[in-house]
Amino acid sequence: MTAMEGLPVDLRAFHNEVEGHLLAAAAREESQNAAARFAAGLDWLPEAQRAEMERQFAAEHLALARASWQRTVRRGEELRSEYEKVYRALRARLLAGLLLTVALLVAVDLVVLVSV
Repeated sequence: MTAMEGLPVDLRAFHNEVEGHLLAAAAREESQNAAARFAAGLDWLPEAQRAEMERQFAAEHLALARASWQRTVRRGEELRSEYEKVYRALRARLLAGLLLTVALLVAVDLVVLVSV
C-alpha cells in the first residue's frame, strides 16, 4: 500500500507536483556538488574559467539526469501499455471461462431436470 492510495485526485496531483519539484531541486544540488568536486581538481585554471567550467559541468550533469528521467518515463509508459494489454487479454479469457462454466452448469442442470 502506498502513501497516495486513498487520496483524492487533486491531492495526488499536488503530491506529485511537490515531489517533482523536490526531485528537481535535489538533482540541481547534486549537479552543482558534482561540478564543484570536478572543478576543485582544476586549481591551475583561473577563477573565472573554473567557475565557467563548473557552470557548464553542472548544466551537462543536469541535462543527463533529465534525459535519464525521460527515458525512464518512456519505458514506464511502454511497460504500462504492455501490462494493460496482457491484463485485458487475461480478463477476457477469465470472463470467457466463467461464461463457459456457467453455460455448462446450466446445460447439466437442464439434462438432470429433463431426465428426472
